[in-house]
Amino acid sequence: MNKRHLETLSSPGWATMLRQNLLPWVESIADLGDDVLEIGPGPGLTTDILRTRTARLTAVEIDPGLAAALAARLAGTNVTVITRSAEQLDLAESRFTGAACFGVIHHVPSPAQQDRIFSEILRVLRPGAALVGSDGYDNELTRQAHIDDVFVPLDAEALPSRLAQLGFTDIRVEHGEYDFRYAARKPPRRIPPGR
Repeated sequence: MNKRHLETLSSPGWATMLRQNLLPWVESIADLGDDVLEIGPGPGLTTDILRTRTARLTAVEIDPGLAAALAARLAGTNVTVITRSAEQLDLAESRFTGAACFGVIHHVPSPAQQDRIFSEILRVLRPGAALVGSDGYDNELTRQAHIDDVFVPLDAEALPSRLAQLGFTDIRVEHGEYDFRYAARKPPRRIPPGR
């Protein structure tokens, strides 16, 4: 992540936007439960919000510097920070009651890798649990913010079919002024007839 982008995502203005804009949307979409997974927390402003609404939060961050800083800042809290790629979480199947992925998937170098992350999220979610996320539009302003950065934008129109092909259900995409938001669920466990 380039310096300018990181400064924006660490700013008080960004924190206010998250509290006033993103959080109400998340709360209107799904109860994430008491054991939540966050992919790509970066400097951790979304982590600060999520951790007040769950008993346990596991934040997976690929950047060692960002992960170390977040782990140090949140030591002794209900947050566990793991430094690794979300493509291979090495976490228990069907563990999490919810997952969040805010503004990070476009930093993943290819659609195939993005899909592997979504597949891993699906694997570690409990049946019926929700994934909530957001990402930026592919426009000049967003591209300028990602100079010297990985930027592989998600196509908001294609995302529902991508998530459905991976096995998610109840998929919805909402278009906002600055970003689009998506939600999906792991299918509930099916009980065989006669049980």
